[in-house]
Amino acid sequence: MAMPRVASRSVTPVAPTRQKIEPTHQALKSAQTKARLVEAAIRCLVKYGYSKTTTPKVAEEAGLSRGAMLHHFENGSQLMQATIIELHHKRLRAFRRAAESQEHNVRTLVRAYWDQMLRPNFIAFQELAIAARTDKELSAILEPVRIEFRARWYDLAIQLFPDWHRDLKSFDLALALSQNMLEGLAINRLTHGVDEGMIEAVLENLEQQILALRPKG
Repeated sequence: MAMPRVASRSVTPVAPTRQKIEPTHQALKSAQTKARLVEAAIRCLVKYGYSKTTTPKVAEEAGLSRGAMLHHFENGSQLMQATIIELHHKRLRAFRRAAESQEHNVRTLVRAYWDQMLRPNFIAFQELAIAARTDKELSAILEPVRIEFRARWYDLAIQLFPDWHRDLKSFDLALALSQNMLEGLAINRLTHGVDEGMIEAVLENLEQQILALRPKG
């Protein structure tokens, strides 16, 4: 059975419209309050340690009522999750800024990493990392962030030093050496387990060890 013929009609194509969805005033206010609470949580972790960082203390530090805090974070776990993510993003942003420097050499890399170890964000992150050893809920939040950080840090470092592509085994060793030595040194500094006068010599020695691993030519 033949289908009836339909007269063709030319249709002028209409360009799709792009609607930019602007955040509402309430959404912006909520985001600002959440950020304020997360920053307060970071300060509390540095001041009091993880075990004494309670939701009432965070609310007080932020200048908010506990009820206002619970409106944005139902419990301490949600707040800690948001805090871990923010600390993670702060570290990545700091390393990206270092990568934008014109001087891409081993000394710049080591000093940029060490600079991060001297900031309160490192103390806050270590408080969470140590607590996660015996806190399964916290560990489940923290572990994916640590894995992503290592991957992002690796990608950034290999972009800065493409010659290491020739010897990725040595590159992996150089990164592991940098991370463990610098973070260990920073923890010992916090607990007064290292002579401040030795820190510069340790950093210079680390730079020499990395240079010795670097592919020749």
